[in-house]
Amino acid sequence: MIIEAAAWDDPDVRRLTTDQQTEVRARYGGKDEPGTHPSAADVAVVLLARDDDGTALGCGALRALGEGVAEVKRMYVVPAARGRGVSKAVLAALEDAASARGWTTLRLETGPLQPEAVGLYAGVGYRPIAAFGHYVGDPDAAGSLFFERAVAAPGLPAPG
Repeated sequence: MIIEAAAWDDPDVRRLTTDQQTEVRARYGGKDEPGTHPSAADVAVVLLARDDDGTALGCGALRALGEGVAEVKRMYVVPAARGRGVSKAVLAALEDAASARGWTTLRLETGPLQPEAVGLYAGVGYRPIAAFGHYVGDPDAAGSLFFERAVAAPGLPAPG
């Protein structure tokens, strides 16, 4: 598997993020995601995981929130590639990219009907937190789950 930087409007990224949103809406009865949707204007990092043959397997992105904090967005792995460690690899690469930019904290929003996502984040050390940023006071975020993890600052070891 190869993880590479990509543009937000890359055709494979667009397909994967569209598939991610379709899956999320199906799980939540057609409900749209809470908060401000990511865009090319506010997403600072986009990573794409590919199989050895170039097939796009998954993606993830980071949006800067300010003061050393970024938000994980659009984590997604195609169903056929699940269980192969793609999501862990993309998330680790996002954490490395955050650290390289001097961001020391990653936050994210997910939902209770996404147990795979909750398990992934909890399993690698993300801890539950209260709503943050544009999710605070958003009635669409009422059922959301929020997580945070400290990541290593450049030149320092990763937090325990």
